[in-house]
Amino acid sequence: MSYNEILNNNFKKLFAGLLMTGATLGTAEVMGQDTLHYSGETLSRVDYHHGQLQPAVGVHAIQTMRANRQQPDKADGFGWTYNHAPMLAYWNGTFFMEYLSDPVGEHIPPGQTLLQTSKDGYNWTDPEVIFPPYRIPDGTTKENYEGVAKDLDAVMHQRMGFYVASNNKFLALAYYGIALDAHDGPNDGHGIGRVVREINEDGSFGPIHFIRYNDGWNEDNTDYPFYKDSKDKAFVKACDELLSKPLMMQQWVEEADRDDPLIPLQKQYKAFSYYHLPDGRVVGLWKHALTSVSHDGGETWEYNPLRAPGVVNGNAKIWGQRTDDGAYATVYNPSEYRWPLAVSTSQDGLDYTDLLLVHGEITSMRYGGNYKSYGPQYVRGILEGNGNPPDNKMWLTYSVNKEDIWVASVPTPITAEAAGHANEVFNEIPDGSELDLWNIYSPAWARVEIEKDNEGNKWLAFNDKDPFDYGKAQRIVPESEQLHVEFTVKPEQNDHGKFQIEFRDAKGRPGVQLIFDEDGKFKTRSGYRMNTLTEYEAGEEYHVELELDASTRFYQIKVNGENKGPKLFFAPLDKMERVMFRTGTQRYFPTAETPTDQDYDLEDPGREDPEAKFYLKSLITY
Repeated sequence: MSYNEILNNNFKKLFAGLLMTGATLGTAEVMGQDTLHYSGETLSRVDYHHGQLQPAVGVHAIQTMRANRQQPDKADGFGWTYNHAPMLAYWNGTFFMEYLSDPVGEHIPPGQTLLQTSKDGYNWTDPEVIFPPYRIPDGTTKENYEGVAKDLDAVMHQRMGFYVASNNKFLALAYYGIALDAHDGPNDGHGIGRVVREINEDGSFGPIHFIRYNDGWNEDNTDYPFYKDSKDKAFVKACDELLSKPLMMQQWVEEADRDDPLIPLQKQYKAFSYYHLPDGRVVGLWKHALTSVSHDGGETWEYNPLRAPGVVNGNAKIWGQRTDDGAYATVYNPSEYRWPLAVSTSQDGLDYTDLLLVHGEITSMRYGGNYKSYGPQYVRGILEGNGNPPDNKMWLTYSVNKEDIWVASVPTPITAEAAGHANEVFNEIPDGSELDLWNIYSPAWARVEIEKDNEGNKWLAFNDKDPFDYGKAQRIVPESEQLHVEFTVKPEQNDHGKFQIEFRDAKGRPGVQLIFDEDGKFKTRSGYRMNTLTEYEAGEEYHVELELDASTRFYQIKVNGENKGPKLFFAPLDKMERVMFRTGTQRYFPTAETPTDQDYDLEDPGREDPEAKFYLKSLITY
């Protein structure tokens, strides 16, 4: 079905999508355009952190940096708690991720940019400063602002992180902006300028240079030299190449001078991302799901960016790319809130037909701060030309609560359909493939990963010492009214920690819950009460078998072969679609009514709990 047919058949729905932020294109003009749009019917429900969306199968969400003011050596080394806007690249067989950081809140200096690297996307180095704080000269003023900078540092506000040049020079970039109070934004064209440095093959950094100044700044009144002064001709050539790329320059629009001739489209559409179609056209995306198409590599745009028909997105980034299977994906928060984080897929790069979950968890915001919003947000992937990991996955990075930094891998082709029932005995699966069909949520202090015991046997391990978060793994199975499930769990303690097992439907609603509780008892939920099945011992294996029937709302359960009798679902389900394992109790805060600005810290936010360990040996369903 063509776009015009979709528009005509769904005019009322799509007309609402034509509300534009700063755009002037009329409806009659839009009907003649071929633009990115969403023709699917799935919508996210903001009163659930997961939006009641079906997960994309096989997503692995990994926390790379967990902020901690009280124990900075276990975080970034500084104890800074505003961390946001990460960028991602893959070069020289390594993932590179940079993010900006402030001590407490957004736009409150000092600011710096830190870098983490990883060989596999799961194990990341400690953050390292790649662009340090920058002192603003005393007496600096900004247009339309009466204040004068004194003893004040710049803040970071980069919309672009990396560039791999054709001569294989790998450049990291950042932007030093000026914010003279907590409400003053650094992306108003009145900052100092954009800096660049090379990342060498051995991981070391070249010297910092300015690659572009804002008005009023030059080599004479800034602390770093202009890139043209470098004696490294290959570095200068790489910078020149970058400056000649319209699509690269379009990312700089907010921070650049408002009349910067390098910026093709100078209107202040925010947080640009893009991808190419096979015919050479470029699809551009901005905040608020604004979109347009370019026929000349970004030098001009076919029409002023308009709100993509049918796409729901607020004031947060939207990411788009072509995936390794030849399809296309957009990733964004499909609400006016910054949760959940979802992916939508398209076969032609214009017509998006589904909406699936990537990240549906919101941990506690441990530290309050200026403009800190709840949820997984400001997503970016790997920009065209900035590398492609050899695993056929889409890799993403984002912050949660503007506090902690995450990455997620999404296998392609992207689907919500289960490959089949579970038949996983982890020790019998080839190394590296054990979790291919599992969705995992793995915070730094609640790791979910494959481990070997002293005999060399592999288990899915849940190691949790996080008082504010939990680890989670779930297996999507074919939708079933009757379901046989068996699994083996070994708890390493029986006096602290929780391990919950739930059976859920396609909207994420649980109907049956089992708990290895912190009082040494294995329980099942019965409405708002818990019933004890048996006591459990540390280091012992527990083989659990269930026969679940959603039509009758009853299930039979055995523990180590002992029949524990029929039990009733604590909530009704039509069908069951996933088995979930989690090291804590489901969160419901924040809600849609929660004010997004949190100005307080939680009690003892840097503490850690005694570590609880649970091991899953196997899961079988049919």
